[in-house]
Amino acid sequence: MHQVLPSAPSAPATAPWPTFAPAGAALVALTLLAGCAAPPTVTRPPTTGLPAAFGATPAPAAAFDEPWWRALGDAPLQALVAEAGERNLDWRIAVTRVEQARAGASAAASRLAPMLALNAGASDQRSGLPDEVKRGSPDTRALRASVDLGWELDLFGAARAARAAAAFDADAAAEGARAARLLAAAETARQYVVWQGARLRLAQVQELLRTQAETEGLTRSREAAGQASRFDVARAAAETRALAAQLPPLRTLVASTEHQIALLLGRPASAPLDALPRAQAAALPEVPALAPGQPAELLLRRPDLRAAERQLAAEDARLREARADRLPKFFLAALLGRQDLRLNGLDLSPVGYRNVALAFAWPLFDAGRLQAGEERAAARARGATLQLERTWLAALQEVESSLVALAEERERAAPLDALREERAAALRHAESLRREGQIDLLQLLDAQRGRIAAELAWTEHRTQLALNGLQLYRALGGGWSLDAPPATRVSEVRP
Repeated sequence: MHQVLPSAPSAPATAPWPTFAPAGAALVALTLLAGCAAPPTVTRPPTTGLPAAFGATPAPAAAFDEPWWRALGDAPLQALVAEAGERNLDWRIAVTRVEQARAGASAAASRLAPMLALNAGASDQRSGLPDEVKRGSPDTRALRASVDLGWELDLFGAARAARAAAAFDADAAAEGARAARLLAAAETARQYVVWQGARLRLAQVQELLRTQAETEGLTRSREAAGQASRFDVARAAAETRALAAQLPPLRTLVASTEHQIALLLGRPASAPLDALPRAQAAALPEVPALAPGQPAELLLRRPDLRAAERQLAAEDARLREARADRLPKFFLAALLGRQDLRLNGLDLSPVGYRNVALAFAWPLFDAGRLQAGEERAAARARGATLQLERTWLAALQEVESSLVALAEERERAAPLDALREERAAALRHAESLRREGQIDLLQLLDAQRGRIAAELAWTEHRTQLALNGLQLYRALGGGWSLDAPPATRVSEVRP
């Protein structure tokens, strides 16, 4: 706050300043009153209807704890997820939002501190008037330096509420960064499972196509010998073409998942991914054994839930700020300086000057602007409450659905495993009968196709099982540690 400087010194620099006594007493009193407001708290999500555990539906055991991907026992997957956790662009963009929110929090907190400014100036005023005239309008040279202090005394908590809102915004941004990192890790793992499953199915379909091609050739030979009809040949040829038509989509799926993994790692699609085990046989990661009765409180670690909590707390703080804006505001201003003055060539001793003021402003009429601001803040707080409830219900639904899908996929394991054993036994019998000459090659090839088809169904089951496990991991916010982390602070998220 700049004040008009007097043309002459008002007091020597060493003079006592008795006016500071009442101003200082008022400052101390207002500061003590301003510190009486309670600190803001984080609103927790509603827990009505939250079970102690997720029913009798199986949930991952402690083996699924962070770092979760190590429990899958797949070294290439571990390398890919670790790289995604550092290079993923969505996460890095989210970190920049954290930095922006952190800067905004610092700016909001600065409102509570006084503002100091250093001022300096020099002036030289001369005229060619006679000396008699200069007695009324002297030649003046002045050198001035001062410190300007301005301070809004936050008596009713508007600035503190703004600081709290900005801090909660920063916390919500930090949770958003964690959510982005969690999503990048889960999506990288999902794409890797899809890639491995597609490679397995591609190899099995190719083997099935080779067997079917042999069947078609044998059927044509039997037709030439009069032992098969043209219908048999057409049916065998149609099955061959149907299998051949499955290869391009599988090859496309393998390539597209590689490109998607490259994108998740922050690389161009054409960049080589050395971590992908292309030279090795395709193999799906094993989902750890599951155990029932995991506590439902693990759901509270989801970053989106925690971000919604802090967003609601921020809106509550903004509502308090809007209400406080309708109350009086108190300001303290002080100007302290010295000046070196010279009049008509006569040097005067350097003198000090001061100006101290305590003021307040209370809006009496603003055509409803502040009232509208309060109503808008209240509506945003209600919207944040509903958003938190919606996020909470969606999280519960996602976890319960993931648990059901994982449990039901587990149920498929027994019949599919029995099918594999029966098809393998049938193939062994067919090979024995073929050696004894009791069946022809066509029947043996049929048994081989049945064996490969059973393996193909088993591969699809294992792929879906791994995907359901990853979906459950993501739905519960990652990991299964019973010790929930403390409230996220912005400083914990670094690029």
